[in-house]
Amino acid sequence: MELRDLIAPDAVLCDLKAGSKKQALQELAKRASRITGQPERAIFEVLIERERLGTTGVGNGIAIPHGKLPELDRLYGLFARLETPVDFDAIDEQPVDLICVLLAPEGAGADHLKALARVSRVLRDRATCDKLRGADSADGIYAILNEQADSQAA
Repeated sequence: MELRDLIAPDAVLCDLKAGSKKQALQELAKRASRITGQPERAIFEVLIERERLGTTGVGNGIAIPHGKLPELDRLYGLFARLETPVDFDAIDEQPVDLICVLLAPEGAGADHLKALARVSRVLRDRATCDKLRGADSADGIYAILNEQADSQAA
């Protein structure tokens, strides 16, 4: 599974403005709604419900909120770099500025886990995260995400 299969170029946000975790998830749900055709409220509720089970802030300024929606026809990914890091209740208690949302159909058990693992592998690399933080555009972020994914696949 390649990141470009999950995250389309128009699903990358550069310098998203959000003052809190909730606001970041609301903005991401709004954008995800446009990409998936699903109601913004349903996406937001799925992401908030997942956060209630435990934070998706995995440390090093990264969060990977995710959830399942029965009406989706495939996996969707959305990547955002926040303009200003926000408290995300991350496991290392550090603020988050890189967020990758994954949305999956209800029956996508293994594929959902593979997508989470793929995103985690790419974002585990500190050099990649530094490049993502230094990119000057959404196109640049998209290129870095796929460049890193391609080099790991080789």
